[in-house]
Amino acid sequence: MVERGRAIYGVNCQFCHGSDARGGEGGPNLIRAEIVLKDQDGELIGPVIQNGRVDQGMPKFPMSNAQVADIAAFIHSFRVAGYDNSRMKPPTILVGDRTAGEAYFKIKCASCHSATGDLKGIGARFTDPRALQQTFLMPGGRGGGSVPPTTVTVTLGSDQKIEGRLVRIDDFIVTLTDSEGTQRTFRRDGDKPHVEIHEPLQPHKDLLGVYSDKDIHNLTAYLVTVK
Repeated sequence: MVERGRAIYGVNCQFCHGSDARGGEGGPNLIRAEIVLKDQDGELIGPVIQNGRVDQGMPKFPMSNAQVADIAAFIHSFRVAGYDNSRMKPPTILVGDRTAGEAYFKIKCASCHSATGDLKGIGARFTDPRALQQTFLMPGGRGGGSVPPTTVTVTLGSDQKIEGRLVRIDDFIVTLTDSEGTQRTFRRDGDKPHVEIHEPLQPHKDLLGVYSDKDIHNLTAYLVTVK
């Protein structure tokens, strides 16, 4: 089914949605599309293919349910087989606009990072642009480098503040390791004691819901030039 779907997709869908289903000539990224994520065997993808979205520039495709199921199997194989194994890798991911990426960096990133400071030479440190892209998308993950640990401040009723590295937190307790290496646990009752979590990666996590594919490509095109 996957191979049949690959062939059907290549003829009918690739031009708009890209060879790896991550967007092409005006078509959106299918891998991140909500309909695709919720679809199982083509039951949600099918009506879109067969009825089209004429108002958005997508024509109708008179495909059978079996053909729709094959396309669905192909698209879903990207997630099943893993990002690098299942996708048809493009010749390069450096397809963005460097100038637009620099402007985006100044707006979204410059409050925490500097191209002449902490990121100086980042373009030279990564020979593979994909690894560089992963670094800013998911820092701390595979290939994303090291990041400071998540810390927490617990304010007791006497306004005494206890700070340390966060070990565990839920609705009932918060556990931290203080500067002396001692693990301390406090019971929680609503907002008592008051707990503040300091997540170094929170700005990056917030951006994951904001980035467009174009933003990601532009930012990558800029960062590879930061030598």
